[in-house]
Amino acid sequence: MSTDEALRGLAETAGIAASWRDVHGTDHAVGAETLRAVLAAQGLPDDPAEAQHLLRRLDDRLPPLLTMTIGPDGIAIPGAEPGHRYTLDIEGGGRVEGRLEEGWGREARLPAVSTPGYHRLTLDGAHATIAAAPPRCVTLNDLGAETHRGGAAWALAAQIYSLRRPGDGGIGDFGGVAALARAAGARGATALAVSPAHALFAADPGKYGPYSPSSRIMLNVLHADPTAALGPQAAAPAAPDLGELIDWPAATARKLAHLRRLFEVAADHPGFVEYRSEAGPALEDHARFEALHAALFGRDPALWHWRDWPEEYRAPQSPGVQRFARDNPGEVAFHAFCQWLADASRGAAQQAAREAGMPVGLIADLAVGTDGGGSHAWSRQREILPGVTVGAPPDIFSPLGQDWGLTAFSPLEMRAGGFGAFRELLRSAFRHAGGLRVDHAMGLARLWVVPAGMGAAEGAYLRYPLEDMLRLLALESHRHQAIVIGEDLGTLPEGFHDRVARAGILGMRVLWFEQETDGSFRPPHGWSPDAAAMTTTHDLPTVVGWWRGLDIDWRDRLSLFPAADTARQEMASRAKDRSALWRAMQESGAASGPEPAADAPEAVVDAALAQVASASCALAILPIEDALALPEQPNLPGTVDGHPNWCRRLPGDAATLLDAPEVARRIGAFAQARPRG
Repeated sequence: MSTDEALRGLAETAGIAASWRDVHGTDHAVGAETLRAVLAAQGLPDDPAEAQHLLRRLDDRLPPLLTMTIGPDGIAIPGAEPGHRYTLDIEGGGRVEGRLEEGWGREARLPAVSTPGYHRLTLDGAHATIAAAPPRCVTLNDLGAETHRGGAAWALAAQIYSLRRPGDGGIGDFGGVAALARAAGARGATALAVSPAHALFAADPGKYGPYSPSSRIMLNVLHADPTAALGPQAAAPAAPDLGELIDWPAATARKLAHLRRLFEVAADHPGFVEYRSEAGPALEDHARFEALHAALFGRDPALWHWRDWPEEYRAPQSPGVQRFARDNPGEVAFHAFCQWLADASRGAAQQAAREAGMPVGLIADLAVGTDGGGSHAWSRQREILPGVTVGAPPDIFSPLGQDWGLTAFSPLEMRAGGFGAFRELLRSAFRHAGGLRVDHAMGLARLWVVPAGMGAAEGAYLRYPLEDMLRLLALESHRHQAIVIGEDLGTLPEGFHDRVARAGILGMRVLWFEQETDGSFRPPHGWSPDAAAMTTTHDLPTVVGWWRGLDIDWRDRLSLFPAADTARQEMASRAKDRSALWRAMQESGAASGPEPAADAPEAVVDAALAQVASASCALAILPIEDALALPEQPNLPGTVDGHPNWCRRLPGDAATLLDAPEVARRIGAFAQARPRG
């Protein structure tokens, strides 16, 4: 066997696809340099024989955690023999004892388990956790929310930062979420889907993109509404109306200054003391990171990334970090205090949603990864892939591929570590929420990873333990009684749609993409029942923007097209799509009359909302931008400075935003158009 063949064989064994197929059906071999870099990121040696030996040892020994589905089938137990005695201590009480059975392949098998939970397996002195999961996640039907007030379920969606309320300091917060939830609940909404609330970088307000967080297990303290924990007296002083765009540096400085004033008088609040004690090491690590980041980056901009810090600070349990925490207890406590305020205000927003009659309440959003320079990567170094970032291969929209600059978990370390970091992530994501949207859900099966210093097209697909992750997702979904939505847009692994549907995860069906190969738009009754229908997403144009072609205008203005004539071609293609969509909406009864002009989208908004609402999907989601008939989208992918991404505020107070006659009419029509029964 040649060296190249051995390398490719090792890569496949380690879960790295040695080739990939593009959107045109062309196969591409992954370069040897890329394969070596991704192997190294997983901690495997260069020598193929040695690496293969390590992988076999992993497969042959009893891992810290095994997942299984409750029901008639048992599970194979690596490193054991049939007939060995076992004890299974059931979570919540009870014990099962017996002998391992022999499977068809003569492997040792634990018999079927009927009780979901995290159970303790003892086998000849060795121990493991058995995560026994229900066969699927909690569904709307399980929650009695499949129909609500006579029609199929529907929800609003909003970007947290965009919401306005008195005393928010210039950045939308969970107080605004609570106000909007009350208003939407009063109009019959089942849920309110919100943007990610993950922790960002307090010391760097220029890093405000919600999908590039510092930590996915901690919260963005700028979204804290202090009154939820400290009462009305904790409200921020009135701030000037800064217009339709957020000034993140100014608003961040103002918000943090207010939180520091509150800390000075409430640092010993019993609620904070209890929260800090219960949150444990994860909170302390994050608070120490924030304090260190502020001190080091504030002193030298070259020290933004923790890998560039002095060596004594590069690991959370190092003596240097311990000493820093002892020398700066107030700074560390302040950042923990801010997390308490954020957590309490998210809990209050979910409570407000449920009290407003929502069977689900808040649907949180889980980003696909974190910034490699952030708190999560610093505190979970063993579980995080070093030296590679997550992105996407070349496709029609991004011919050079995409590198999102995010890092993710190592699949080998996930298994070796009993999925501890992944379970911690799920528990945090489901906290104070009735649902969870998993961004780039294909990451449960595979991620496109790009080695440092290489172009996005030079990456490779890294496989993840899909079945294990789906079972853990289902188990935590049931423990939190929360639904799951998976963003399944783009190029998917074969069979992925069907597998996640069987797992009870709702896919996403976006109006703009519900097209047949001939360019015609699919009728609403043909949309997938096991999905959430929506007009658009945060990365796509609003109805008004799509009809006008504003997204094409933006890309042309920012020179994002590969050729001078591309914008004209895109506009011509959009004109055809407009006509096809209008015909489809006429045929479904959502629209009537002649096709409106490109600069007259008013009737199109009503028709598009009716088209989506009447879809046969289990859930229909109405983005607040389309409820308000706004022209601009929250984010334009592929841009950083030219487009005001993650900056737009909504034109009105969150508590009364839905009261405007046209908005109330649209929402009422959307709810009424949902399938009845």
